[in-house]
Amino acid sequence: MMKLTYLRNLIAACLALITIAAKAQYVSLSAAEISTLKKAIATDPKVQKQFAPIKSAAERALNETPNPIQKVTSQGLLEGNPAKTASLKAVQDGPKIYALALNYRLYGDKAYLAKAEDFLLAWAKLNMATGDPIDETKLEDFFTGYDLIRDRVNKSSKTAIDAWMKTIADAEVNSVSAKPGRSTAKNNWNSHRIKVITLAAYAIHDGQYRDTIQKELEKQIAQNLYPDGSGFDFAERDALHYHVYTLEPLLKAMTVIMRAEGKNYYDYTSPTGASVHKSVDFLVPFVTGERTHGEFVNSKVKFDRDRAANGEKGYVAGSLFEPRNGIVALAAAAYFDPSVMKAIYRAGGNDYYDWQLVINQVRKPIAKQ
Repeated sequence: MMKLTYLRNLIAACLALITIAAKAQYVSLSAAEISTLKKAIATDPKVQKQFAPIKSAAERALNETPNPIQKVTSQGLLEGNPAKTASLKAVQDGPKIYALALNYRLYGDKAYLAKAEDFLLAWAKLNMATGDPIDETKLEDFFTGYDLIRDRVNKSSKTAIDAWMKTIADAEVNSVSAKPGRSTAKNNWNSHRIKVITLAAYAIHDGQYRDTIQKELEKQIAQNLYPDGSGFDFAERDALHYHVYTLEPLLKAMTVIMRAEGKNYYDYTSPTGASVHKSVDFLVPFVTGERTHGEFVNSKVKFDRDRAANGEKGYVAGSLFEPRNGIVALAAAAYFDPSVMKAIYRAGGNDYYDWQLVINQVRKPIAKQ
């Protein structure tokens, strides 16, 4: 009898945890965090300044129509390519969805909810997963925006959008780019692949990906980052641009895992001695200006030379790394390590502030909120 009671209590506890997890929002903001953000917008001029463009974007989006595309195609294409141009224009729907969803959660106007749902459903009906992480990383705002409103959209829409996002997660799990022997299985592509799987899986609350995500993340830290803080991308491209580009998606994935599972991968050290923390520290002196680096001088990738020949800004061999371009990674790292704010202020000025820092400010750095 005692064993039966214990089993019943255990089952009840598990069901309770499942219910909590189903309502939790680890990709975006919890209800408590939304409340904190609302107060900050009302009282803090710095936050108001950062929120103003998001508010304006939501208001404009109310009068706009979705622009979904069957396949996002930009990876490997030069600026000016028609397919790339069309894709980059289409994914601009992402920030609109995020703005609409966030404004709905802040102020409760259902017009924002209805419009965000329209945008997401239009994409769910047309867009096809490709398994290309560099293309699908551009869907980040779709996942984050949906996470804000998933439990508030129409049931049939929720089913359709969940199914679409699941196809994206599945395609990335099975991506050709991650096959053994490919450089894309360990370079920045794989970091973006992990980010996409993580955001999609936690947005739709699908626990089947949990173990895969953590296994892939640990493997990537070991193979992509080096014990001295540099990494495979920096060695292959001879560019801090790509060191930043591999760190930022890893940090985004790690933040969700920290919030959902309580696992701090920022300070996790791989068997090889690598860690994200060390690789952020490696970047810091280049952001503060204490060190400089001529970008792409010894890049092993032809595409970098092609972009330089195409006149694309920032890809000319020898151009010095711009310190402000490292802020995107450091701002994401600041969620785990506020000490990097010193480097951010050195690069951006003592009054520097952006939306990532606003989100860091209102998020609770604990799991199971």
